[in-house]
Amino acid sequence: MENDILNTLWNNQNELDPMDPNRLISKAKNQRRRQIAAIIIMSVTVVILVAYTLYISPNRWNNFTLGLLLMITSLGFRVFLEIRSIYQKQNRLVALDHNSYKSYLKKYYKLRLLINYLITPVCVVAYLIGFFLLLPYFKVEFSEGFYTYILISGFVSLAFIIIIIIHSIIKESRFLKLLKQP
Repeated sequence: MENDILNTLWNNQNELDPMDPNRLISKAKNQRRRQIAAIIIMSVTVVILVAYTLYISPNRWNNFTLGLLLMITSLGFRVFLEIRSIYQKQNRLVALDHNSYKSYLKKYYKLRLLINYLITPVCVVAYLIGFFLLLPYFKVEFSEGFYTYILISGFVSLAFIIIIIIHSIIKESRFLKLLKQP
């Protein structure tokens, strides 16, 4: 996608709009970078979990495998939503003029609020359930020290991810408020 073409198209739009096209493009790019970073982190985690599942229990079905599958499914679904979200927004950016794209962004970020407030908590809960299903197996298989490390690092990592999600929700909510300004 050529930046010069987009800038030319958007600069030719109605100048009465307080949302500067360059500012809107800049904010959209920042949002996209954050989404891509989240996708990469979640995808790496999914790959590690899938590899671990295939290595540890390819022929067994138990709570350990169920826990891993819950974790993989919740992250995989979230990755799918993020990729779909980026793809849709990018296609609309090229197809719409400034005012129509701004209107589309309002709808898009309202949908993102639904994802953030409904789907993401369900994914986090499914991930937590999966993690808790793994803990009894970890306690038996690993030393006390390593098990404690898994507990602490697991909860610290989850807390860190939740903080990032909350930060992202706040930024997206602010951007939606900015878009709603007359």
